[in-house]
Amino acid sequence: MSAKILDLAREVLTIEAEGLTTLIQKLDDSFVKAVDLIYRAKGRVIVTGVGKPGIVARKIVATFNSTGTPALFLHPVEAMHGDLGMVSAADVVLALSNSGETRELTILIPSLKRLGAPLIAMTGRPNSTLGRLSQVAIDTGVPREACPLGLAPTASTTAMLAMGDALAVALLTRRGFQAADFRRFHPGGRLGEHLSLAISEVMLAGTPVPRTLLSHTLSRAIGEMDAKGLGVTLVVDRRGALQGIITDGDLRRALKKWGNLQGRGVKEVMTSQPRTIGPEALASQALELMEEHAITALPVVDQDRRVLGIVHLHDLLGRGEFKFR
Repeated sequence: MSAKILDLAREVLTIEAEGLTTLIQKLDDSFVKAVDLIYRAKGRVIVTGVGKPGIVARKIVATFNSTGTPALFLHPVEAMHGDLGMVSAADVVLALSNSGETRELTILIPSLKRLGAPLIAMTGRPNSTLGRLSQVAIDTGVPREACPLGLAPTASTTAMLAMGDALAVALLTRRGFQAADFRRFHPGGRLGEHLSLAISEVMLAGTPVPRTLLSHTLSRAIGEMDAKGLGVTLVVDRRGALQGIITDGDLRRALKKWGNLQGRGVKEVMTSQPRTIGPEALASQALELMEEHAITALPVVDQDRRVLGIVHLHDLLGRGEFKFR
């Protein structure tokens, strides 16, 4: 019996994966047009659907809202009894229906058109009533449902859910949505909580900070980098003031340039005037700087550029827990 159940589960997952693979092949200019319509809209995305697609619609709304695209869910039945008042010409309507013939949606279309809101369909049948009456129809059709009776929406709703995620991510990228924006929309989440902390609370300080004197040899700097395991070392003067930084990338470029680093000094390889951050700044600001300049570590300095610590990308996102002083 256990083997039979596992075989059935594998078959369901195979069918669902097959449906998603089909979506990749169907992606065309309609998706691009949908992203452009939503991006240019002055209002919100009104997502609507009934039954299982209605549940998926609510999830898409949640994903849109958390990634910088304002959205609301509109129940088609409630829309015909007053909730249509939430829709304006500045909005874009995203309607979900696998068949494209869902009565609750098709009778709503004339009212939406009178309001002037552009309509995007997400349907398994682009030539259906919903598809034909929409400005853009995204094809989410799948070869078959995972339900053995072919009745319960399974692979088709998975396809809609995935397409909704694709829209959200495309819009997120086009809007230039950053970690700090995520922080504003997720003040109670774990990542949001971490990114709201001050740099002084999350930076490495003391002995774990890789430091190399300006007068040291490159060989000694490499030893410090290897010992501290951050892929960088901060170059300081005798007062502890930051003079530069040496990264793994700097070493690779130097090796390519000279072929042999034996006898070279720190000054010859280091990057002078590296990006820095103050201890009072937020972790989210550090993450933005790292993303903007494609770097993985930031020296933390005071007003006199004396090194207080270092904050690494892994401590913000990759290693899970922050390191406290």
